[in-house]
Amino acid sequence: MLIHPDRSLLLVIDVQDKLLPAVEAPQQLLDNCRWLLEIAVHLKVPVLGTEQYPQGIGHTHPRLGELIPVSAMLEKTHFSCMSEPGCDAGISTIAREQVVVIGIEAHVCVLQSAIELRQQGRDVFVVADCIASRNPQDKTAAIERMRQLGIQIVSREMVAFEWMRKAGTDSFRHISRTYLR
Repeated sequence: MLIHPDRSLLLVIDVQDKLLPAVEAPQQLLDNCRWLLEIAVHLKVPVLGTEQYPQGIGHTHPRLGELIPVSAMLEKTHFSCMSEPGCDAGISTIAREQVVVIGIEAHVCVLQSAIELRQQGRDVFVVADCIASRNPQDKTAAIERMRQLGIQIVSREMVAFEWMRKAGTDSFRHISRTYLR
């Protein structure tokens, strides 16, 4: 199935100040997440963000946080955002059956959230170039496990092109000029 902009939301998991420097290639991860987040905002795809225990780990990195409405930022202590009542309710309120997931860490919060989203019957798409872990082997193992469980592993360009659907539109021209050159 294709990712549809009117049926999906973008979930940004725990890209926080104190976690980000510990993962592999943090600047590339941040740049990739920002790229997809900007496209989601441009195409009016709803965005939610989560923060794992922000009192201790800090808030979402400002480059991403400035694009996520304060009302769409959900605090959690469970690793899976779907185990946190406020996060589960926030995602359910948007009522989208497709969830595109980005963030950290791939083998903990991203993995557990994706599994529980899938268990709830949602179509889950984890963006491989927008997730990271401290240890690259953990990311690889998480991707393998998610695939085995029916979670779709995609790239950020796959998501962008599926959201756009066709060339020749104003959105396509803007995104092509701004993000694809």
